[in-house]
Amino acid sequence: MAQTKRIMISIPQPLLDEVDAFLCNEDCNRSEFIRRAMIEFIKERKKARIREQMRAGYASMAAINLQLCEEGLTEDAASLSKYERLLMESDRSG
Repeated sequence: MAQTKRIMISIPQPLLDEVDAFLCNEDCNRSEFIRRAMIEFIKERKKARIREQMRAGYASMAAINLQLCEEGLTEDAASLSKYERLLMESDRSG
């Protein structure tokens, strides 16, 4: 384990009682419990930050994809109109 540093923290008594009751059934002490809790808290915050970045990215890409789709539909409609016109002209001349 990396070098450890002793710190002092303040915890409301009811919370400490709940932690102690929980630790009766666990194989760790208060320090280990707090270390694990801090690691999990940081991990969850990082995940939440990544999820938010992904949500923003997907929202941004949705707007770009919609624009590309609309441009493609406009081109497809123009190509279809040209194709139908050419078909009608070939039917008249044939």
